[in-house]
Amino acid sequence: MLSWRLINSGPADAAFNMALDESIAQSVRSSTQPPTLRIYGWIRQSVSIGAFQKISDISIEYCRAKKIPIVRRPTGGRAILHGDELTYSFSALTEGPFSQNLLSTYKIIGKAFFLAFQYCGLNVQMRSTRNSGENLTKNPACFSASSLGEICIDQIKIIGSAQKRWPGAFLQQGSMPLSIDQDIAGNVFACGSDCCSALHGLKEWLPNLDKDTLTENILRGFREVFKADLMPDHPSDLELETADHLARSKYLSDEHIFRTSRP
Repeated sequence: MLSWRLINSGPADAAFNMALDESIAQSVRSSTQPPTLRIYGWIRQSVSIGAFQKISDISIEYCRAKKIPIVRRPTGGRAILHGDELTYSFSALTEGPFSQNLLSTYKIIGKAFFLAFQYCGLNVQMRSTRNSGENLTKNPACFSASSLGEICIDQIKIIGSAQKRWPGAFLQQGSMPLSIDQDIAGNVFACGSDCCSALHGLKEWLPNLDKDTLTENILRGFREVFKADLMPDHPSDLELETADHLARSKYLSDEHIFRTSRP
C-alpha cells in the first residue's frame, strides 16, 4: 500500500494558505516529500481568484471596505468567496495514477471526493457533458456553473477544483462550501447578486454536516480509490519557512494580486 502524507492544518489567513500550498507542492516536486493531501480553512472570509482571472471580476472597493482579503491562487479557475467551508490541496508527481493528462487526473481525484460525498449521505452525480463556453466564461464565480466531470447535486456544483501543472508534478486546490453568505457574495462578485443565485452550501442538504465528518469521509474516499495510507503529519520547517517567504514576497504583493498580464 502507498504511504502518502496528510496535513490537517486548520484555518489560516488567505496569503499563507496559498503560500503553504505552493511550498508543499515544491517539496513534492523535488521528491523530498510524498504526495500530500492538505485540509484547511480560513480565519476570515476571503476571496481567491484564479491564476489567470481578471481582477475586475471582483469588487475591490467592497472587499476593501469590508476588510475581505483578496488573494490570487497558483491554480486556475474562477473566483471563490471562502468562509464556512472545507478546503483542500493535493500535490503529487505525474506518475502512477496521475501519469496521464490533466482531465484524467481531475477525474480520478474526483472519484475520491464523489465517494466521500456518498459516504456523507449525499445523492451526488458527476457531470457527463460539458457546459457551454459562454456560461463558463461570463460568470466570474467558480460555483456558478458546472461542467464535464464535476460533482453535483441536481446539477448544482458542490465542489470547485483547479490545477497548476509543472513538468512532472501538479498541485490541485479545491473548495467545498458548507454554507454561502449570499448577500456578501452578491457584493463581492462584480456581476452582482444575479450570478450568485446558483451558489449553494452542503448544509442545504445535510444541515448537521460538520467538517470533521466530511474530512473523515474524504480520507476514506482517498484510501479506497488510491489504496494509500494517509499518514498524519505537519509541514516541515523548510516548508513553513518557504511559505512565510512566499506569503510576503508574492501572495501579499499588489503586483501579483492585481496583475493584468499572464505570469
